[in-house]
Amino acid sequence: MTTELDAGLQLRSLIRPDGVLELSLVSIPTPSPGPSEVVVRVEAAPLNPSDLGLLFGGADMTAATLAGSPGTPVVTAPVGPAVMRAMAARIGDSLPVGNEGAGVVIAAGDSAPARALVGRTVGLLGGAMYSQYRVIDVSQVLPLPEGTTPAEGASCFVNPLTALGMVETMRLEGYKALVHTAAASNLGQMLQKLCLEEGIGLVNVVRRPEQADVLRGIGATHVCDSSAPTFMTDLVDAITATGAMLAFDATGGGTLASQVLTAMEIAASRGAGEYSRYGSATHKQVYIYGGLDRTPTVLNRAYGMAWGIGGWLLTPFLTKLGPEVTQRLRDRVASSITTTFASTYTREVSLREVLQPEHIAVYGRQATGSKYLLNPNK
Repeated sequence: MTTELDAGLQLRSLIRPDGVLELSLVSIPTPSPGPSEVVVRVEAAPLNPSDLGLLFGGADMTAATLAGSPGTPVVTAPVGPAVMRAMAARIGDSLPVGNEGAGVVIAAGDSAPARALVGRTVGLLGGAMYSQYRVIDVSQVLPLPEGTTPAEGASCFVNPLTALGMVETMRLEGYKALVHTAAASNLGQMLQKLCLEEGIGLVNVVRRPEQADVLRGIGATHVCDSSAPTFMTDLVDAITATGAMLAFDATGGGTLASQVLTAMEIAASRGAGEYSRYGSATHKQVYIYGGLDRTPTVLNRAYGMAWGIGGWLLTPFLTKLGPEVTQRLRDRVASSITTTFASTYTREVSLREVLQPEHIAVYGRQATGSKYLLNPNK
């Protein structure tokens, strides 16, 4: 099935050789779909932390300036020398942004699976989602249940599959419970609801009392506020109660990962029959999967010798699981997209609004409770 397709606006991120980030809107022709492809009118796409990393390219957004016209705004911001070295591979390349989104299929190729999606609301994963139209293979599309809106399905991949991936990692590596930091986020709330459904012990680490209230409101039992003077005592008690020796840390920098390992060691050593100068034999593992804190990761080694710290990324993990298991996880997300895996947003903005400095100042903080939803066709 082919139709006359309009060009569409697309948000682009460019790091220029002169050390300046440039964000702009570009008109992109919409190609006719191949046999197994569909054309989606994108109506919702979240601004995830992983998207902001590509969008801003390490630039100093506090020094950003707005130019251009109201119809074609252009944002520029300085990129420091150290960041320029780290970004060498992308200098001069105008890159599309946006890992995931949702919208309505308006055209399709000749294959039966593609034609069956015309008129359906779908979630999609594959980059360049901050675009009015996206041509994509049906394998990267998730049909959503009847009545689901694009806004409800916009975050149907990254956060839900990350939550499911954390639980799968726990089982594959022989653990029985989890610790999660920055736990009041959309992802953290999904993980809490998932663990309740699965009967899995979960220790939630938050940064403010009101975030703890959010989690307790959805049934969380173990919530530890890192701003409280009793944080370490609370964390040890929660880990002791759950037996959580595996953690997923969204902050990355600072001492939080080290504090979690220390609390795990204290919990593992409670009731030990005799002292060991090498610490407990229980292996304690922290996976860093985010970078909310860009400072160095500091490890104050007070947790014996049986420990590990490393990185965890969704896409390589799903590749390891294989297509059959991944599809099972995707199907579970689709069936619970308005319940277990529901997302909330502070504000919906258009492609032009997302480049306004007052909005960048809010969603650029990557703070819990300030997540934006982009509607490219608003």
